[in-house]
This record gives sequence, structure tokens and C-alpha cells, in this order.
Amino acid sequence: MRLRKASALAASAVALTLTATACGGGGDDGITIGIKYDQPGLGLQNEEGEFVGFDVDVARYIAGELGYEEDEITFEEAPSPEREQLLERGDVDMIVASYSITEEREEQVDFAGPYFVAHQDLLLRTDTEVPTPEAINDLTLCSVSGSTSAENVQRDFAPDANLQPFNTYSECLTGLENGTLDALTTDDSILAGYAAQEQHQGKFALAGLELSDEYYGVGLPQDSEDLEDVNDAIAQMVEDGTWEELVEEHFGPANYDADPAPEIGARP
Repeated sequence: MRLRKASALAASAVALTLTATACGGGGDDGITIGIKYDQPGLGLQNEEGEFVGFDVDVARYIAGELGYEEDEITFEEAPSPEREQLLERGDVDMIVASYSITEEREEQVDFAGPYFVAHQDLLLRTDTEVPTPEAINDLTLCSVSGSTSAENVQRDFAPDANLQPFNTYSECLTGLENGTLDALTTDDSILAGYAAQEQHQGKFALAGLELSDEYYGVGLPQDSEDLEDVNDAIAQMVEDGTWEELVEEHFGPANYDADPAPEIGARP
């Protein structure tokens, strides 16, 4: 299935053909994109029910480049453990949800981009001393099931840490705030969004440890015909200055120093 929307003339011709042949099975003209609903700064459904964040605006930009208007975009929640299944089942057309590119995931889905590079870090209470990399093994950590952050903890830098996997980062944050957890670990871009929220300002701080490089890609079904078009849209977003504007808009309030836009096709 090609995601790029046909021109009005071509769409009319298709509609006439379908009518003449009385064939069914035609879908709607919209695009469905998987995003996060609980990641401030990246993908968040706010109290008014609106979807806001860097990933959300990247998704809107790409959809626009593919020919879709704002009212033709449907956002669906894409929890970390379910992203591959959402694409494989056809529940979404693409995923823009802090989706780190890994070799294992590329065996199941295609990735356009990357469009952003983040680094795994720790979010701590402000009254907590920043641990050395070795001392992380002594902490009770939280991350989200199915995320690369949880895999990195167990495989790479803190195999002896007490890792508590939760379904959402918001659940982790509650445990950090009430003291049942020592730190939340995930991408620094996500952590910066939480730390910058009005209700959390002054409570939490990033440790400043670059524990990994996370290249965010746009997830597409395997062998997608749309890979080149999505890559072109990402490249255009960087070239016309929109990428930099979105970074400043969504991460600037958190004083987050984002890496420059990565090259299309770059991998960890």
C-alpha cells in the first residue's frame, strides 16, 4: 500500500473506476500514525485531548508532505511493547514514537530516518547524588517494558540493578516521586520533557550520563513502498528549517541540548 495521497484528478479517476465496476474494499483517504500519549515534549495527549510534542509535529509534517491534511490524520497510541505488532497487523500506517532503530527491530519493520538522536540517561530526585556508572548497579531503576532502555540496563551498563519494568513512564515517575524507585532510566529527550513539566519543576534532574545513542526512526511495515517518500519528507523538514524550529519549541523550555539532525540512513 502506498501512503502518498493521490492527486485530486487521480483520486477522482479511481473513484469513477470503482463505481463503474461496483467493486468494494476501498479504504478512506486518511492516514493513521502511532504516537506516544504520555511523553511530555515528544508525544502527549493533554487535558484538552489534544496531541502535542516533537514526535507529533514530525508526524504531522511527514503526513503533510505525503499529501494529507490535518483532518485526515488519525493518531493511535503506540505503547513500546506493541509497536511492531501495530505495524504488522496494519493497525497503523507508520509510527513516530521515540522509536529507536535497532538491528533486532529492523528484522520486523522498516525504519525511515533517523530524524533525531537521543542518549539514555537517568532521572533522579533533586536531593539525590548523581551515581557513578558503576554505582547504577546498586539502584532500583524503572523503565518501560519493551523499550531499548530496559534492554540496555540489563545487557550493558547495570546488569545487577533492580530493574522494575512498568507499562508507562508516568507509572515510573510516580514511584520515583514517592521514593520507591531511585531513578527512571530512558532517553534523555523523554526525561527532559518530564523534568520540564510545570508540576515537576524543581523535583527532578537529569544525571547527565550519556549511556547510549538512540537513533529515532519512523517505523513502517516491512518492505514498505513508502520508505523513500518518508525519508524525503524528513530531509525536507531539516532543509527548510522546520526541524530546528520544532526542537526549540518542544525541548527549549527544558534546557535540553539536542544533537544536530542526523543524516538519513545513519545507524547506531
